[in-house]
Amino acid sequence: MAVATLPQSTRPRRRGDATILRAMAILRERLREPGEVLASPGQVRAFLMLHLAELEHEAFVGLFLSAQNRLIEYRELFRGTLTQASVYPREIVKTSLRLNAAAVLFAHNHPSGIAEPSHADEMLTRTLKQALALVDVRVLDHFIIAGRAEPLSFAERGLL
Repeated sequence: MAVATLPQSTRPRRRGDATILRAMAILRERLREPGEVLASPGQVRAFLMLHLAELEHEAFVGLFLSAQNRLIEYRELFRGTLTQASVYPREIVKTSLRLNAAAVLFAHNHPSGIAEPSHADEMLTRTLKQALALVDVRVLDHFIIAGRAEPLSFAERGLL
């Protein structure tokens, strides 16, 4: 028998939800202030965890940056199912060019709670890096967010 889940807007509130929503709003505003530079991996991790950690489906997102690593736009690029999301490099290249991005940070979540990258995750990251290099857009990192687990950085793991 299938178990129905309530839409997020009708789910019972859990303790701390209001605080989390306020923190997300503060981070979103800080990252949108003119001149705000994404200089700290910790700042990026916190931002991504607030947006991706509790999703029940996979989402693939991009943080598009200027030449000075200022955030141009955070965008959910692709939404998937519980275990996978289809990602199309051509669409990411188009979005990068449309936003005039010099660099991009990627992230996706693993609803399973396990932050280890799959072989497909590693291949996708290599493909995206190669495709974007053709149009002079640098891929700075790719994070995997898995619930409360420590986010995994491809750059820190030497996978980029």
